[in-house]
Amino acid sequence: MNHRLLAALFALSSWTTFADAVPYLPKSDSQVLERLPFKPNDPLARELSQLRAALRRDPNNLDVAVTLAGRYYGLVGEEGDPRYLGYAQAALAPWWDLPRPPIDVQVLRAGIRQFRHDFSGAIDDLNGVLEREPHHPRALALRAIIHIVQARYSQARVDCETLRQAGSPLVGAGCEAMVDGLTGKAVPAYAALSAAVGKTADLAPQDMLWLQVRLAELAQRQGLDEQAESHFKKGLAQGLSDTFLLAAYADFLLDKKRYADVVSLLKDKSRSDVLLLRLVFAERALSLPTAKEREAALAARYAASQLRGETVHQQEEARFELEVNGDVKKALALAQENWKVQREPRDARIFLEAAIAAKDAAAAQPVLQWLDESRIEDAYLIGLGRQLKGMRK
Repeated sequence: MNHRLLAALFALSSWTTFADAVPYLPKSDSQVLERLPFKPNDPLARELSQLRAALRRDPNNLDVAVTLAGRYYGLVGEEGDPRYLGYAQAALAPWWDLPRPPIDVQVLRAGIRQFRHDFSGAIDDLNGVLEREPHHPRALALRAIIHIVQARYSQARVDCETLRQAGSPLVGAGCEAMVDGLTGKAVPAYAALSAAVGKTADLAPQDMLWLQVRLAELAQRQGLDEQAESHFKKGLAQGLSDTFLLAAYADFLLDKKRYADVVSLLKDKSRSDVLLLRLVFAERALSLPTAKEREAALAARYAASQLRGETVHQQEEARFELEVNGDVKKALALAQENWKVQREPRDARIFLEAAIAAKDAAAAQPVLQWLDESRIEDAYLIGLGRQLKGMRK
């Protein structure tokens, strides 16, 4: 199993609500270590320091640049800190603006563009890679995920099948399960992926984490809460920091009103806007004294993002406006704009919830159409859809 491939696939299936980061390559090692959350003597910190030093000596060393950018890219998903995107881009500066850069650079550029919601730019890059190497596994995986995010399921399935044939059977199986879980085949998808994972020995921790989250999602949609939580816990047991896993599990706990568990899970994770939002919800529900301060901090981050003209926070900000500020019109407007670029279940959920709160069934027609056409088996979303359809009668 290619550890880097599954890690990349996981990164692109994570929340993409990371603020843009100005490309910047620090000029001194201490400058970075003072600001980023590394422990003393952290092996990764030492590796990054060595790679940065090597790149300063030879900025055009492709192997070093790609390795450094890849490490930073992986840290975005692990830590939820958007600055790593800027560091990754800066490492690739000599090749960044080339229409046809080296393949490894083009794949990384696609991933960075996706995180910034430049989906068309990311797809263009991946198409360019696959024109040169039709069975490039990482490019296939990343393109499949973008197709899934934008609800192009038939195109995603083609890439998943090609990925399986290209020598990545378990990644392909996980990819296909994601598509099946969104298109009316959640039950067989869950069974097939469970069997595939059970038959595979010695999975790398990141691989197991990614697969357990996929299984948790499939279980949740079927209302299998015990199984879903078991999968989340198996993911956490891998001992890795990952924003997507933490956010997905926190949402599961919030739905169960297990607010104290959310606080315990996320109390030291407020650097990430995605995780801070969930922490705000939990602390408000428990009336904790820290809730107001965290709420104000998150509001300030969103305001700063708006001043920079960024739109990557729209889904999360819609939740904030609906659940914290009670501004249903703003929440609905944000959810509508977000739906134009992202069409995953969590995007559908906030759109439907905001439309119900605003008593505006007509506004939610695009999501209702998606529910019908995708045949997604998600009891909660289907219930929201029925509420809205009832408003129209």
